[in-house]
Amino acid sequence: MHIHNYEKLWLGLSLVLIVAFIGTITYGAVGAGVDMVDNGETVNPETLTDHPDFGDPGVEKVGPNEYEVHVVARQFFFQPGTITVPEDSTVTFHVTSGDVIHGFEVAGTNANTMVIPGEVATITVDTGKPGTYGMVCHEYCGAGHHDMAGTVEVVPEEEFEGVSEE
Repeated sequence: MHIHNYEKLWLGLSLVLIVAFIGTITYGAVGAGVDMVDNGETVNPETLTDHPDFGDPGVEKVGPNEYEVHVVARQFFFQPGTITVPEDSTVTFHVTSGDVIHGFEVAGTNANTMVIPGEVATITVDTGKPGTYGMVCHEYCGAGHHDMAGTVEVVPEEEFEGVSEE
């Protein structure tokens, strides 16, 4: 059987495209350094006010240039609503919900996850230069969803009113 040269060309180009698609998916999943969200810890959403970390959520220094931030999403606000961290630091967000499913995204960073009551989503972000980043809920959570926002302020080290290292 004779296969026309154009058919061979299109078959070859199709195979190249398939390999290219697989390559881009592999790079996006592994090569770009994107980590999956860790949902290992669980909490009781009804007793968050008594939880040692989520009872008074905020920023905690855990090492040199390393900070942990505990955030509670509730209808229709984040607690805390403004998070201040120093530039050039590593910040690990631990986020949970006290009522319904929410979203948590820090615009301009890789912090983006669904927040489910009873589960703690953990995301690590490396801060860069000083600036203000929007913190938004991207999962519809009720009538006031459009007002659910906060900020993450990255400030110069000398302006950071640091927290003590635990």
